[in-house]
Amino acid sequence: MTYGFASPEPRCYGIVLVDQFPMMDFSAIIEPLRSANRLSERTLYEWRIISVDGEPVASSSGISIIADAAIGEPLRVDRYLLLSGIVGPQLADRRLIGWLRRADRQGIPLGGICTAAFLLARAGLLGDRRCTIHWESLPSLAEEFPDLNLTGELFEVDGHRFTCSGGLATADLILHLIAAEHGKALADAICDQFVLERIRQPNERQRRATNSRLLVKSPKLYSIIEQMGCHLEDPVSRSDLANAVGLSTRQVERLFRKHLGCTVSRHYREMRLQRAQLLLRQTGMSILDVSVACGFTSASHFSRCYRQLFGRSPREDSALA
Repeated sequence: MTYGFASPEPRCYGIVLVDQFPMMDFSAIIEPLRSANRLSERTLYEWRIISVDGEPVASSSGISIIADAAIGEPLRVDRYLLLSGIVGPQLADRRLIGWLRRADRQGIPLGGICTAAFLLARAGLLGDRRCTIHWESLPSLAEEFPDLNLTGELFEVDGHRFTCSGGLATADLILHLIAAEHGKALADAICDQFVLERIRQPNERQRRATNSRLLVKSPKLYSIIEQMGCHLEDPVSRSDLANAVGLSTRQVERLFRKHLGCTVSRHYREMRLQRAQLLLRQTGMSILDVSVACGFTSASHFSRCYRQLFGRSPREDSALA
């Protein structure tokens, strides 16, 4: 069977690797493109590996990838995809941000995988376009850029902007693009090669449902935890949580102790503190602003609770940002 549509020349991806990028995301781009070439028996896609300085780039697993070029070098590229993982100073690199703005002025489509949406946002290139990011970094990006049209989807394609939550969703994005450019039959054949059941749609859930992650078998407990997650900045009282599911506060306490081994207040507080840790590590927000964003009315109380849970102060974690 012949796959792919006739095209005058291969489409070339410029894959820009940022220090500590995830190898899974890198492979999820390269392998579907390679398989598209193999199955179609012609070169539909090419790729160039790019780093900030042209030097090898270390992934988060310690494996380094050799770059073909540095940013700014003249290359024939049809679309750039930036890969980054761990949030840190590399996502505020002025060289990268300046280069992104120049690439945008040239009209080249730009994409950000996993946390690379931070780079696109800091370069001012997301505007009102739909965008997404890995679920763990979504609150941090939303706090830093509250006006973004941030959806939390698996991936978003909005004009010349591509953003993706990363992980296996990167393969979904690439297969979606291959299907659009060379037909669904080719994309489905690539799925078969990689033993994937199907290409997920962009609006599918990033994370497993709360009841699956916590092994919660009580629908009412699941509903309460979902409510908590939606109200981390403005915590809901125990009585309001109980009323929402038609239980008394005593019954709700029994549910939490039975299924999670803790009180309602403790579970809710730990959810808020886990959000706080992400904000401290991934943004430049002050400790006071983080405490308010996570529903604490007193910065000193926030600091005490934080140290009790994590064994270190908010200031120590903020220094990692």
